Amino acid sequence: MDHKKVAEDVVKAVGKDNMVAAAHCATRLRLVLKDESAVDQAALDQNDGVKGTFSTNGQFQVIIGPGDVNNVYDYLIKETGLKEVSTDDLKQIAAKNQKTNPVMAFIKLLSDIFVPIIPALVAGGLLMAINNLFTSEFGDQSLIQMYPALKGLSSMISVMSAAPYTFLPILVGISAAKRFGANQFLGAFVGMMMTVTATNPAAIEGMKFWDLFGLHVSFAPYTSQVIPALAAVWVLSVLEKWFHKKLPSAVDFTFTPLLSVLITGFLTFIVVGPVMREASNLLTDGIVWVYDTLGFVGTGIFGALYSPIVLTGLHQSFPAIETQLVSAFADGKGSGDFIFVVASMANVAQGAATTAIYFLTKNEKMKGLTSSASISALLGITEPAIFGVNLKLKFPFFCALVGSAVASTLAGLLHVIAASMGSAGFIGFISIFPKSIPFYILCELISFAVAFAITYVYGKQHMDLVDPAVAPAVATEATSQPAAAEEATTTATGEAVTIAAPVDGKAEDLAEVNDDVFSQKMMGDGAAIVPTDNTIYAPFDGTIAVAYATKHAYGIKGDNGAEVLIHAGIDTVNLEGQFMESFVEQGQQVKKGDKLGTVDLAKVKEAGYDTTVMVILTNTANYQAVTADALGDVKHGDDLFTAVK
Repeated sequence: MDHKKVAEDVVKAVGKDNMVAAAHCATRLRLVLKDESAVDQAALDQNDGVKGTFSTNGQFQVIIGPGDVNNVYDYLIKETGLKEVSTDDLKQIAAKNQKTNPVMAFIKLLSDIFVPIIPALVAGGLLMAINNLFTSEFGDQSLIQMYPALKGLSSMISVMSAAPYTFLPILVGISAAKRFGANQFLGAFVGMMMTVTATNPAAIEGMKFWDLFGLHVSFAPYTSQVIPALAAVWVLSVLEKWFHKKLPSAVDFTFTPLLSVLITGFLTFIVVGPVMREASNLLTDGIVWVYDTLGFVGTGIFGALYSPIVLTGLHQSFPAIETQLVSAFADGKGSGDFIFVVASMANVAQGAATTAIYFLTKNEKMKGLTSSASISALLGITEPAIFGVNLKLKFPFFCALVGSAVASTLAGLLHVIAASMGSAGFIGFISIFPKSIPFYILCELISFAVAFAITYVYGKQHMDLVDPAVAPAVATEATSQPAAAEEATTTATGEAVTIAAPVDGKAEDLAEVNDDVFSQKMMGDGAAIVPTDNTIYAPFDGTIAVAYATKHAYGIKGDNGAEVLIHAGIDTVNLEGQFMESFVEQGQQVKKGDKLGTVDLAKVKEAGYDTTVMVILTNTANYQAVTADALGDVKHGDDLFTAVK
């Protein structure tokens, strides 16, 4: 790679005067820009030295690759005259540079609180859906009536499925306390006291209310409530911080938790709880009223708008509403969760549009991206498809809106509703009320067919939009075909190299990683490991090509020809080497099993970082196939994946 040329190209595409600050991590340039809309995205996409770009938290990130990114960054600094800053400094600059929007700040707050607990809600929702299959009537009888032996299993699943919704205030309390800067166990405490009257009726036996200083205080439980729990934990956080500042250290440990919880409890049951519960009910009732009033017209409009709502992040607030809809439906009230149905139609439509681009494009880089992004969207995760493909090309995004609107309108007309939360995609049928499942599948297929057909037909007529450089690319390919064929013949040797696990833990597919750079395989194929041990070992014999000062990543060039990046954690570069130790340096020879370094997993988690270790074959292009050798529990030294030339 010509590092200087790549740096110059990046500066030209981004705009020298558009850059505020720049830093880099193990794989990417991290830039703070004045105006991201001024970036020449097409130039970056077509640059062979750039493996991808994305924007997050005020940073425009350009993926270069391990080892190369250091040199490109050095030339970029020389070219622009910017001062070198750390990734932590850049994070603060990005925060200052971002315009504060109260609405978006509130949405981000909800996102920060709800995203961590969504897996529990989805698991509970899917269990609830399984139980619905047991108890709903198919014809004249339900499955448990036809097969009484299933009754015990159904009852057990029913108990398990109810847990995250009954005790939702506890989950919200833990997550909200972390977000608000309060003690998470005190947050759980507040959630528990809001549900205890429902689970321990003996505590209030014979009482209609609490008589406190002449006030008649209701002790109605707050099971399945979200907004009251959020407000109560916010009050807790304010009180806890205040007492920590005011109380002497000698009594702070004992009396801060006591006073914080006591006062929060009084305020919750007397004022905060009743007011917020009424606000929550009004919000839910209002949304249900719109659904009941506008019917299929409303779902059609919502279907057309859902993906644009995803762009704003507003969809992160929907789980707070959906939990109320699902809980009400479980109690025999309300219309069920229609938001889930619309979200499914929108997600499938975006996946269909991306699939159409896969069949249209001649660009191998785009084919690789669309193949993974489309599957992800069809299973309910649309960000890679929307941001990585459809918005970049523009027309697929809008074609998908048409498919979503048509399918959502039909779903509203057929009264398709969800009885629980789940994965909003093709496999979401399990969350649908059983009698609506055939209609749900029909609507999903229509959403896919309409979005795919419109995207494909329009794209076929406008190939310049699909592949802007298609003409020159085809000419070059045609003139160099013999050489390419000869190269393919000489490199297709069938030779295989095996990469061992560098750490103990649970191996999983890269697609599971919570970072688009790795999950979309922008850096290359490989695997991920959720570590259970602090030590990182060399996965094969080779040379340390890169040993970062931040101690969070290692680049190794193997004697077997493999070039591998071991990246410990996500965004752990921000820790600047804290809680990590490195035992190697650049140029050092290592043998398989040699210790490369350690990571204090507990402290990294406590600092709020994901500890997943990514093992990336950065020269994947030199191999025909990469296949996993292990999923699940692995020990360092076990075969992790194999690459075949």
